[in-house]
Amino acid sequence: MVCPIASGSSHTESKPFLVEGTRVGTVLPRVMPHLQSHPDVFTIVMNDDGSVEHVTLAPSLKTFEERTKGVNDVMEEFRKNDVFVTLRGWREEEFAVSRAFNERKFFKIERSAACLLGVTQYGVHINGYFRKANSDLYMWIARRSANKPTGPGKLDQMAAGGITYSSTITETLIKECKEEASVPEHIARHAVPVGSVSFTFETEKGLFPGVQFIYDLCLPEDFTPSVNDGEVSDFYCWPIDKVKEKIITNEFKPNCALVVLDFLIRHGEINPQTGT
Repeated sequence: MVCPIASGSSHTESKPFLVEGTRVGTVLPRVMPHLQSHPDVFTIVMNDDGSVEHVTLAPSLKTFEERTKGVNDVMEEFRKNDVFVTLRGWREEEFAVSRAFNERKFFKIERSAACLLGVTQYGVHINGYFRKANSDLYMWIARRSANKPTGPGKLDQMAAGGITYSSTITETLIKECKEEASVPEHIARHAVPVGSVSFTFETEKGLFPGVQFIYDLCLPEDFTPSVNDGEVSDFYCWPIDKVKEKIITNEFKPNCALVVLDFLIRHGEINPQTGT
């Protein structure tokens, strides 16, 4: 499932961000002037007519470590000078920068800065659900903590999280299940991979291309997830009809609503032809 870019986005006026000739991101027009002021790290490649063709890294940054340090130093300066609102939510988490998830990593970047270069952020989302004896379908839905840097107070999957540079998909799944919903590892390992949702959205913070690896976890009917690390404020056990009602409201974090919609289609609860 892919969510297209909305009309009116400045994404159409943005420029590719390349490393060693490989496109790994997209630079928005409002970010470009700030990168131009750091020619020791960022190189702006121009067309013959004087327009920008693409952005890349300075030729002197040849190794993974050099690129990571160079980009991080610039982002730290932006943060110190409060240039971009996204950097106020500095996470001390690093994401890999690559063309695709399992391909070569060119460098790593602070999570809150990734949207400034429009690099793809990868995550794992776990649909927690169960069926009652009469086959009625229920989902466990989380409400995000009010102090989350993104989507505070919004509805979310039972557990979800970004895949940091040093983590695998499975490690992230087990970690997020335990930390966010107190799901023990022996249950979390029964989660079934069912595909992915890719999307791109733009906010005042920057550009967010994302890929979410989706897992379905059929839980025991008597299991109740519980708040553990404070990233979730509440859990709700809702019949599937109520879940349907909620995803067309603004209560869900948009990318999480996509994951629920995918679940509903796959489980025959919504007809993709009619939307009912």
